[in-house]
Amino acid sequence: MRGPHNILRLIRTGATLERTGAMRLIMDAMDAPPLVRGTLRFLAWPFQWLGYRGDVTQPPAPRALTALGPAYIKFGQILSTRPDLVGEGLATQMRVLQDKLPPFPKQIAETSIAAELGQSVKDMFEDLSEPVAAASIAQVHRAKLRDTGEDVAVKVLRPNIEKAFRKDIDAFYFAARMIELLSPSSRRLRPTDVISHFEGVVMGELDLRLEASSASEFAANTADDTGFQLPDIKWNLSARRVMTMGWADGLPLGDNAALDAAGHDRVVLGERVLQLFLSHALRDGYFHADMHQGNLKVAENGDIIAYDFGIMGHIDEYTRRVYAEILYGFIRRDYRRVAEVHFEAGYVPAHQDVDEFARALRAVGEPIFGMDASRISMGSLLTYLFEVTERFGMETRTELILLQRTMVVVEGVARSLSPEINIWKVARPVVEAYIQQSIGPLATARDLGKTLAVLARYGPRLPMIVENALIRHGTAEVTPPNNRWSRRFVLLGLGTVFGACLSYVTLLLS
Repeated sequence: MRGPHNILRLIRTGATLERTGAMRLIMDAMDAPPLVRGTLRFLAWPFQWLGYRGDVTQPPAPRALTALGPAYIKFGQILSTRPDLVGEGLATQMRVLQDKLPPFPKQIAETSIAAELGQSVKDMFEDLSEPVAAASIAQVHRAKLRDTGEDVAVKVLRPNIEKAFRKDIDAFYFAARMIELLSPSSRRLRPTDVISHFEGVVMGELDLRLEASSASEFAANTADDTGFQLPDIKWNLSARRVMTMGWADGLPLGDNAALDAAGHDRVVLGERVLQLFLSHALRDGYFHADMHQGNLKVAENGDIIAYDFGIMGHIDEYTRRVYAEILYGFIRRDYRRVAEVHFEAGYVPAHQDVDEFARALRAVGEPIFGMDASRISMGSLLTYLFEVTERFGMETRTELILLQRTMVVVEGVARSLSPEINIWKVARPVVEAYIQQSIGPLATARDLGKTLAVLARYGPRLPMIVENALIRHGTAEVTPPNNRWSRRFVLLGLGTVFGACLSYVTLLLS
């Protein structure tokens, strides 16, 4: 239902921000130009009576976003990791959106657990607690397994959460189409495709069976990662709306005072978070795409514990190589190579000038190097990068949206732990290691081996494929049936030998 009725939803969004006082606060934090600030408030003020009142005990920003619904809460969670963009005060206010939202009653959770798992809660768990954490989509209870006594976390979806998200996403679609209609220049950013991508991610997060599967795959990929832990999934106690996993015992990554009191080195933790994310994205192509402080803890031994696997990102091997080359080019300040990679990957239209694009990228990258992170205005940097992409006709890459968003969140988490962190210096060893493994002589040999392996499987069929292709193009002579079959047997034998040779070469390369 993506019709004009969503105008009311969007008006109510602005009205809620104005009524709760969040509009002015957000505009101040984002340092919005006077014209933008005045226009938005002028449009929202007459309709503020339509806005939701929200929980008056909360600060303005979380009060407004909580009242508006789960999709808006997701937006607030991202901003809560970026004090460099919205200011320390607003970021701290919105941190409650990560896992401290109002819970729903324990009795409702018990009913949902019993219905999903087909057993009485008392038969499965001992001491099911009141909610210990509540986020935009689900809440978590602590319990003990009745058969083993192991401490576990039981995650339960909020009632009617699917309907709530659908309402928000419908409004977002309407807004995206209006933006494309009223601002043709915005179409290169593909706002409708972006919302479609967001919809797919969110809908996957609403099935906890998929989350359990994601956690299992992620655990297999990261089993040997030093300083990183994941809780194990209890498959027999998990279903679509309920998931049970081992209890993650540690300090919240967002509680700097507690981390300092426990003697943890926040500089090391900040570097580890960033390097782990890059390693997972580049090495595995599969990464935790919701790595805010509410989903991370620090174990007693200093290991980082990740949980909540509802949003996972995946990028294919080719895209990983492109992304790594772009990062590596920025790290080496080789802007010409960064520009060439954009053209080779088709990110920039071929008619653009590669040298001019390289100079524009230099203007983006140079302010980063030789500066402390605290002196870099990420807002100004992102604004200029947006201008560059618009100037050169770059379209939004939907396959990289989740990667880019997570990079922003992870950088914000690392910076909240260590404000002076230099993201490029920390990223360099991870990116260099990936480049050496994926772009070089050994990588070329591995790629050749994979190609030969595919050809080897098709070796016996290659003669038939070639003959059929020649006949279709009218270049093969029509021969009597007997001669044709004789020739095919000869070709089949040659193809088999060819396939065996390829298999042997593949074995040597591997």
